[in-house]
Amino acid sequence: MRTKTAMVAGMVLTVSALIYALVLWPLLPAHIPTHWDISGRADSWGDKSWAAFALPGLMALFVAMMPALPRLSPRGFAVEPFRGTFNFLLLVVVAMFGYLHLITMQAALHPGFDMGRMMLAGLLLFLALIGNVLGKVRRNFWMGVRTPWTLASDAVWIATHRLAARLLVAGSLAGAIALWLGAPVEAGFFLLLTAALIPAGYSLVLYKRLEREGRA
Repeated sequence: MRTKTAMVAGMVLTVSALIYALVLWPLLPAHIPTHWDISGRADSWGDKSWAAFALPGLMALFVAMMPALPRLSPRGFAVEPFRGTFNFLLLVVVAMFGYLHLITMQAALHPGFDMGRMMLAGLLLFLALIGNVLGKVRRNFWMGVRTPWTLASDAVWIATHRLAARLLVAGSLAGAIALWLGAPVEAGFFLLLTAALIPAGYSLVLYKRLEREGRA
């Protein structure tokens, strides 16, 4: 995905989120939930003067990162070899924040809204999108499974991200389906945590094996 295309799409999403907050402004309560526990119960609130616009602000920040981060990358960790994937992943993050903004506003308007299930199911689907292209990401300092061993070896980075891509897609889709079928929210977190931790451990094991073989 070209940088200009990703930025335009990101700006459209950001402006849409801002307009959504402004339209709902007269209906919003004075304080908006800003954090939920693992069971989906709100445990922190913020004044709507800033809480209604926090997520659109984050969306704008990530849009600005699209041209900025590649310029800040050190030599040897350039984003250019996978620039299209980099732009796509940042756009997915912008869209994910937009989704969180939408359901946060609904949770503020409707106290009985099942925030935990809606939030995690949506996030899992966005993570499945990320996993679908994760194998195309090359060594960099901004995204991916960045362990000491993946950053030290191109071979370990590539193999780890191919595994992480498969696990993230499978775990995220399985978690989302489980939640829609009525499984506890904790089950979705377990699948997500498993998909995240296995590649980190795999990168260590693979690096040590390649090191013994003199190929690290």
